[in-house]
Amino acid sequence: MDTPVVPTVSVIMPVYNVEPYVAEAITSVLAQTYADFELIIVDDGGQDRSVEICQGFEDPRIRIVHQANRGLAGARNTGILAARGRYLAFLDSDDRWLPEKLALHVIHLEANPDVGVSFSPSRFIDVNGAPMRLRMKPKLDGISPEDIFCRNPVGNGSAPVIRRTALEAIAFRHPTEPGRTCFFDESLRQSEDIECWLRLALIGKVRFAGIAPALTEYRVAGGGLSAQVLRQYETWQGVVDRLQAYAPEFAARHLPRARAYQLRYLARRSVQLGDAGMAMAMMKEALKSSRKPLLEEPVKSLTTLTAAWVGRMMKPERFARLASLLSGGRLVA
Repeated sequence: MDTPVVPTVSVIMPVYNVEPYVAEAITSVLAQTYADFELIIVDDGGQDRSVEICQGFEDPRIRIVHQANRGLAGARNTGILAARGRYLAFLDSDDRWLPEKLALHVIHLEANPDVGVSFSPSRFIDVNGAPMRLRMKPKLDGISPEDIFCRNPVGNGSAPVIRRTALEAIAFRHPTEPGRTCFFDESLRQSEDIECWLRLALIGKVRFAGIAPALTEYRVAGGGLSAQVLRQYETWQGVVDRLQAYAPEFAARHLPRARAYQLRYLARRSVQLGDAGMAMAMMKEALKSSRKPLLEEPVKSLTTLTAAWVGRMMKPERFARLASLLSGGRLVA
């Protein structure tokens, strides 16, 4: 019997009710110039045609794993447990990669054995896949745990390629399923990526480093409810609670600045959703927590304040239309 060839990279793609986008995501993986990978699609128990679309791709590098719904963190964990590669790449099934992504990250990791997480900036696309005007310009080297907590240079879960050994160093047992190993915290339904990055940096002592090209296309959902903004803040607070349990001194030292940046991000998200009142409330709380975002990034902070203030002078319907028309993604990050 022939021994199966072990791929260098395992690409892990959770799939849950993403029928309009999943074909684009898979196509972007199969179009990679670096071909030594496996694509593990984790069916997370959705109800639409997403998995049927996945099954329509005929490529021996694709494996589909089925499970009852566990959420994004649980689907990633299942994919990691099924993976064979020494490098693990994650792609959410509504995002896309540029063709050179895997090749450049493998080169980066091979040339820098001390780097555990290689990432690249992302550019933003709208619900139709059209480019938006915003591109991330994160810090790429000399990244500290404080940088990850306050500004999250990795940006999103589709951006990093991670050494398997780095994730294995922070593995833990599921709290109610002792036979299951976790890497991402399955109790979180949002902010699970930043929680994992913090454990990698603080517990695993993993070095994060980026490469300059924007190689991930991150899809920004249109519309939405301001209640989602509040839920996102509550989930982020859950990350803080976990951080305080294992790194209380670090959390106490950096929490005011990190909270201010998180609240400013949510204020900008509220502007994009057309809710000026929510945006102003978030900015007020951000400034109460710390003035550092205002000092460190005055243009972005003042732009957000101005947008919120102007929005409160307008009828909500008009502001929502104007925000949607003019933001073009500029107020997302």
